[in-house]
Amino acid sequence: MKVIYGIKNIKKFPKPVVALGVFDGVHRGHRKILESVVRKARRIQGTSMALTFWPHPQKEKSLYSLQHRLRLISETGMDVCVVIRFNQSLARTLAHDFIRDILYKKLAVSYIFVGSNFKFGKNAQGNCLALRKASQKNHFKVKVFPVTRLHGIPVSSTMIRTLIKKGDLATAQRLLSRPVTILGTVVRGISFGRKLGIPTANIDLHHEVIPPNGVYAVKLIWRHKNFKGVCYIGPKPAFLRQKTQENIEVHIQKFNKNIYGQTLEIQFIRKIRNPRKFFSPAALAAQIRKDILKSSSTL
Repeated sequence: MKVIYGIKNIKKFPKPVVALGVFDGVHRGHRKILESVVRKARRIQGTSMALTFWPHPQKEKSLYSLQHRLRLISETGMDVCVVIRFNQSLARTLAHDFIRDILYKKLAVSYIFVGSNFKFGKNAQGNCLALRKASQKNHFKVKVFPVTRLHGIPVSSTMIRTLIKKGDLATAQRLLSRPVTILGTVVRGISFGRKLGIPTANIDLHHEVIPPNGVYAVKLIWRHKNFKGVCYIGPKPAFLRQKTQENIEVHIQKFNKNIYGQTLEIQFIRKIRNPRKFFSPAALAAQIRKDILKSSSTL
């Protein structure tokens, strides 16, 4: 998938079929839109394109980092993704100016696929009705998708974010149509796990919503390869006397590569236990070994 950053760098492509939205979370409702765009573009021998925004228009609400979002959009088979920076200038742009200057003049869209609740333009005045009205003048077609529901529950990034934060991973997974995941970079720690004989990778999150503190059975993806592991979310052990408030570490089973600075995807399968206090390295090491055994039986 080709990624284009910024309005100035937008180029024209043959017969663009555009999915318009933030697509934070790329949940099952988003995937319906994105996959429909890909199918339509292939049928008309056009270009499948997602047009998304970063940072999230609503502060503090982003479910995934941009890198994570782009990875998931790419998995739908999309040809191109345009990332438009959401700033004060864009926030002041009138809906009809956005349609005229970006969708029509810059992209020369053939089709726009959009969710029924998507808003854009100054004061969020733009919606699917505005797109349909503009399409008659500018000769493109609009397809509007209703809100996806699962067992009566509306599928939304807001709902998924809430579920993850309170630890309801099973329901979040159903709404996402895939496991709850986070993406992060492996960074150097104090190598305390290695001293215990149980090496762990410290994770610096790109900007992701994480489950509550605890120990989880996880699957890890590194360079398109899958591994089993255990993830700990919570403070460092008291006996280390470190003031870090939030700590994410993973132990990867049967793995001994140096992956500092590399990206790791963590899929949460099941919570094993809540955090506990340990007052000695030996007690902590014994519990981690139990966690690894329990995780192995879960996975």
